[in-house]
Amino acid sequence: MTGSLCAVVLAAGEGTRLRPLTFLRPKALCPVGNVALLDRALTDVDAAGLRGAEAVAVNASWLADQVDDHLAGRTHLSVETDGPLGTTGGVARLRDWINGRAVLVANADAYRRGAGLRALLDGWDGECVRLLGVPASAGAVGTFSGLTFAGASLLPWRWVRDLDVTRPELVHSVWRPAEAAGVLQVVVHAGHFTDAGTPADYLAANLHAAGDGNLIADDAVVTGPCHRAVVGAGAAVHGALTRAVVWPGAHVGAHEHLVDAVRAGQAGRAVTVTSARLA
Repeated sequence: MTGSLCAVVLAAGEGTRLRPLTFLRPKALCPVGNVALLDRALTDVDAAGLRGAEAVAVNASWLADQVDDHLAGRTHLSVETDGPLGTTGGVARLRDWINGRAVLVANADAYRRGAGLRALLDGWDGECVRLLGVPASAGAVGTFSGLTFAGASLLPWRWVRDLDVTRPELVHSVWRPAEAAGVLQVVVHAGHFTDAGTPADYLAANLHAAGDGNLIADDAVVTGPCHRAVVGAGAAVHGALTRAVVWPGAHVGAHEHLVDAVRAGQAGRAVTVTSARLA
């Protein structure tokens, strides 16, 4: 199966909902549980048997140089220099690289735990479009068979071949047309999923990664009390943290108490997203 399959990890979005954090890093490089979201997506793809620049592509646009440096040649990179093309355009621009293969498409801002992306491949007939889904909350819109999209889909080549690079989203160019044609299958994700695209959901994903304890990088300096905190490499925390995230290299002063907050950046460019912004 994987010999005729490739993967595209979508990482080009500007992350406007996640600002001001995404003024510092592209959304795909924002850490969850001290691991960049992009690296989590690549780990999921790797577990499905896809790795290396021949089998895996990443698209980038906003702060693309950071994505390029981070990948360091681990994947094929498609840079959208005039701004993000959207999910359809991002895949369509890679048509020559895809070159007749089916495509496992994964969103870089999807935080998943539990069963990986192999569920999309198990028992696949090679013809149907597949989506990964989780049970929809009450009143949710845009669902598929009562499920909410969980950040990954599987597209046969025939659905990729004629994609229009100017059409923005796969939901309109592939998923809904496949649903109308009776060839859309929605596979339930057996595990946790959070779309980490807003500050509140980004914090929630980090807290899920921390569980009931703390995740503190080995070289972080922490002298203050922490409760359900995530502290990145090289960070210095001398105050208190309660349900908080401190990015690599960031600093929390001795008289500070961050509650339901994210601290990012370094001296002279520090950013704090507090509960008022998370609401």
